[in-house]
Amino acid sequence: MKVWQRRRPVVHQVTDAQPSLTADIGRREKVYFIQMGIRVICLILAAVLNVPWPVRALFVAGAIFLPYFAVIGANQPSRGVPSTFDSETPNQNEIPRHRREIGS
Repeated sequence: MKVWQRRRPVVHQVTDAQPSLTADIGRREKVYFIQMGIRVICLILAAVLNVPWPVRALFVAGAIFLPYFAVIGANQPSRGVPSTFDSETPNQNEIPRHRREIGS
């Protein structure tokens, strides 16, 4: 960058906006309930079907380990949503507190 060139200001667009907290929680709840549904199906199949033991062991393993992965996945924020605790420096693009009120 040359000395006489100015830096362009950062322009934020609507498409750059992060999903709302409600949308993020709703997505995580939906994924969690789907995974728990798969767990219930694995548990029922392991108890009802007369299949060889390796297949039954696979169903039992799914019923045992799916809750762990479901909870880990549900507690993870969606991609692109930065955690507020990750950065030690404040966001310099944030509107200063004294300028947040409408009409100021």
